[in-house]
Amino acid sequence: MQQPESTSSTLTVSPAPLAAAASDPAPALAPETQGAAHPQHRVPRWLERVELFLRVMLRMYIGLAICYAPWSHNFWDQNPIFLQSTALADFARLGAVRGIVSGLGLLNLWIAFQDAIRRRDG
Repeated sequence: MQQPESTSSTLTVSPAPLAAAASDPAPALAPETQGAAHPQHRVPRWLERVELFLRVMLRMYIGLAICYAPWSHNFWDQNPIFLQSTALADFARLGAVRGIVSGLGLLNLWIAFQDAIRRRDG
């Protein structure tokens, strides 16, 4: 079998620019010059606020759902996963397990509130 021929052209690279770049580094530009050469893309303040609001609201929603889920008869006690395994259902019915899951929801709520307060002040 024959190998297919390469259709791309071969480029030769001169080592001179590499040697010059290594021996003579470009001088550091002043901050005023850098800003003119490369404009900084700043995210608008209103977009940062909207993103923060949506992130906090999502965390609060998830936290409330996790807090409520272990105490919901329809979601927790009638869960198909728990109904298939009696050992898992017995474990899930323990008050300590329900409390730990609710605690994770409260932790999520706490993180949401802290994020909202910290970002608002900063």
